[in-house]
Amino acid sequence: MEKELRIKYQRFEHWNALDESDQVLVNKAFEACKNAYAPYSKFNVGAALRLSNGEEITGSNQENVAYPSGLCAERVALFYAGANFPDESVESLCIVAKGELLPLDKVLSPCGGCRQVMLETENRQSKAYRIILVNQDETVTVFNSAHDLLPLAFGID
Repeated sequence: MEKELRIKYQRFEHWNALDESDQVLVNKAFEACKNAYAPYSKFNVGAALRLSNGEEITGSNQENVAYPSGLCAERVALFYAGANFPDESVESLCIVAKGELLPLDKVLSPCGGCRQVMLETENRQSKAYRIILVNQDETVTVFNSAHDLLPLAFGID
């Protein structure tokens, strides 16, 4: 049996085309990006998420010479939210990056581990959330579900 996979997303020329609440998250993610500890990759990533109670959580990537002991920005934010606000659902998640590893004309893409965590968060709360990806101010892509980023996820129907 042959099947087809499709994803839905919106692409913008700049993140200032987003609505005001999403722009707030982008700004917070860029602020978090400044706190990244990335001496090895020189690739700073920041994440900001909004919970159903209005709380906004940020995270930045934290590398470690004993790879893979570091942690990606989106997992820092999602795990903090889960540990401190277990009864609140994620409404939106914004991820930004700055560094030479990502050309300006390419879409920022979370790693596979982060995609799995994002999807698990979505499934745990039984509710999809917006994912906003921003590449150094230039490229913005918005997904309406983590399923769009990881259609054949491990352990998920």
